[in-house]
Amino acid sequence: MLEVINQLRWLDVLDIVIVTIIIYRILLIIKGTKAAKMLMGILFLLIVSFFSKYLELYTLDWMISSFWGQVVVALIVLFQPEIRRALAQMGETTFLQSFSSAEGLKSLEEIIRAAISLANKKVGALIVIERNVSLREYIDIGTPLDSRVSKELLLSIFHPTSPIHDGAVIIKNNRIMAAGCFLPIALDADLSKSYGTRHRAALGITEETDAVALVVSEETGSISLGYDGKLETNNDITTLRDKLTELFTKPVKEKTS
Repeated sequence: MLEVINQLRWLDVLDIVIVTIIIYRILLIIKGTKAAKMLMGILFLLIVSFFSKYLELYTLDWMISSFWGQVVVALIVLFQPEIRRALAQMGETTFLQSFSSAEGLKSLEEIIRAAISLANKKVGALIVIERNVSLREYIDIGTPLDSRVSKELLLSIFHPTSPIHDGAVIIKNNRIMAAGCFLPIALDADLSKSYGTRHRAALGITEETDAVALVVSEETGSISLGYDGKLETNNDITTLRDKLTELFTKPVKEKTS
């Protein structure tokens, strides 16, 4: 053991640290997504492959060996959203959450007030807030605004007579960047039948990015909060404020501790 330690170079330590960070980041990216379940399936196949060789189950071993020949292509196809998300995160240079500032907290309060007002009137809405992963591709296909976040503007955008009330509003750096944006739709057959297009869009964007999505149902007036590929429903103003504040301030606290 001492001999191994003595032969260890500082480059070896650096190599181990880099690989550890990469694995850790990959696990963070796929945590709570469909890719996590797929990864468990791949691990299961690895275990089966080991035992098929050990027990000399030749047919089973041949089938699994044939599968590994196509595994690279299969991983690219299956993990396409997670790969795109990882590359987008690597390309981003913004490490601190913009909503941690006084201006950001004020913007969050405007969003909450608008959501409560829309819910009381049973006016449907979908508000997406960018975090680390860029939403530029979705902003570009919407109607550009680049306006200060305010309750009044959000209410006017989602008013049923507004020409841009369909689609999502995307907020970045305390600014309403665009409205009427089209988002990826979650197509999971296991989703609740009560979820409409807005709810599925909220799930879709939070599965592919680290954005936070706020949905107001026009049928029930309930408010749902989407993040990390999941959707929490029936949020009151206190729960909504606490959760949004936690989502946009906790990372900063961790970095400054």
